Amino acid sequence: MVITFQSNVTPEQLHAVEARLRDLGFQVVRAPTSGAIVLAAVGDGALPPVEEVRVMPGVADAVPIPEPFKLASRTFRHETSVLRIGDVEIGGTSIVLMAGPCTIESEEQMVRTAAAVRAAGARVLRGGAFKPRTSPYSFQGLGEEGLKLIRRVADQNGLLVISEIMDKSQIGLMERYVDILQVGARNMQNFSLLRELGKTQKAVLVKRGLSATVDEWLMSAEYVISGGNDRVIVCERGIRAYETYTRNTLDLNAVAVAKSLSHLPVIVDPSHAAGVRDKVVPLARAAIAAGADGLLVEVHYDPERAICDGQQSLFPEQFASLAEQLRQIAGAVDRRL
Repeated sequence: MVITFQSNVTPEQLHAVEARLRDLGFQVVRAPTSGAIVLAAVGDGALPPVEEVRVMPGVADAVPIPEPFKLASRTFRHETSVLRIGDVEIGGTSIVLMAGPCTIESEEQMVRTAAAVRAAGARVLRGGAFKPRTSPYSFQGLGEEGLKLIRRVADQNGLLVISEIMDKSQIGLMERYVDILQVGARNMQNFSLLRELGKTQKAVLVKRGLSATVDEWLMSAEYVISGGNDRVIVCERGIRAYETYTRNTLDLNAVAVAKSLSHLPVIVDPSHAAGVRDKVVPLARAAIAAGADGLLVEVHYDPERAICDGQQSLFPEQFASLAEQLRQIAGAVDRRL
């Protein structure tokens, strides 16, 4: 249930509504809005007492939230959430580019790639220090040494850092180095991890699972928000389908649907969707035209020698060319890069 209060509501009236809802077993959350005070009451299966709350002193209106993802829904918050991390805004009028290698390999790799993506217009440096690999024999990442390296290189280039978190035991470590904690497709329904991420103040990006519906994807984001952290971004990265010419199938329907149902910023990862370098650019262009708030793109200065996912990583000059194209597309849809 969403409760909107009258402009002249008193603190006592507001407290009375909150107390009544908590007595009934509901979690009460205030919407971060500059206008009228708005509360959401969410609970486990209980029907919200809409009519009772609607007539309480100070209440302007109370309506049920039809979506299963209550706090991530536009019923709760009509305007799109804008995450501010340093001088970067995600979800606003600007398209945000997040770029870098799949895996942190070496200082030379990170220095050269970071400088290239920053020059092209990226604001966030990506790179994996812990890697979820299908084979237990594949390179698993550099761990904390990789985190130290990406943080140092990002700071030298005025970039934020996004990196994937694998387990709740890594939260304390990664908070020291990372600005955005990425939940990968394989962990989208790792609910113990999502609950713990609800306790952090870091931004969290939740990737869509390989076969997840939009509802399931947004419910994973709901786990984080319901835990107390509303600094959440969702990322469409392609779903598994029958097609074999690409790694996955990019679901741009999901971008439009998520934008209409949820106030959360939506990012697209065309690299994992395509899995093929020459398909990444057209998918990236389409994503911005479809309304995505930014892109998560794999870029490597020498992708032919990359330890991981070199076949889907753009050369720096390809990324620079893509950024120029995206500036034109962004202008056509009333955005900017």
